[in-house]
Order: sequence, then structure tokens, then C-alpha cells
Amino acid sequence: MIRHIVLFKIKEAYKPELPQLVEAFYGMKGKIEGMLDLEAGQDVLHSERSYDLALITVFDSMESFRAYQTHPVHLPVRKRMHEVRSASVSCDFEF
Repeated sequence: MIRHIVLFKIKEAYKPELPQLVEAFYGMKGKIEGMLDLEAGQDVLHSERSYDLALITVFDSMESFRAYQTHPVHLPVRKRMHEVRSASVSCDFEF
């Protein structure tokens, strides 16, 4: 299985949209073959090192994870995140 974790810093102008961005993540849940789980949420600590949003997904295989990258359900969410983020980091690992 593959766990995919992404943290996003959101541009100041888009921070009021944080709840809608989380909803957009959850809108993918159950719609992408091979995605076993999805969790997302806003940061609650707001420390110096905090990012604004987190997305954690679990895939049954590397093939499913690769297919997710170009899945039609994922593409509009990905596009929106590219528009609103100022930075992002990710980590993907097998377990």
C-alpha cells in the first residue's frame, strides 16, 4: 500500500476558502478506484512551521497511485490547489 501525504500553504487571499478546499478533497473519496482512504483538514495550531491544509490518502498499489495523478476526479482539485497554494510538500511511502 502507498500512503500519500501533502501539506499545503495557501496564499493569503484564498485562506477564507479553506473549508471549501477541504470539502473538495473529501469530494474525491470513494470515487477513485484503488484509493482506500482519504483524510483532510485545516491546521489548528498556526505555529511558525505549520502548513494550512493536509491531505492524506492511501492507495492499494503504486499503480493505483499513479492512476490517481491523472484521474478525472482528481484533476480539477489538483488544478485548484495549484492556483491557491503558495507552497506544498509531500511524502509518499509504502507500508
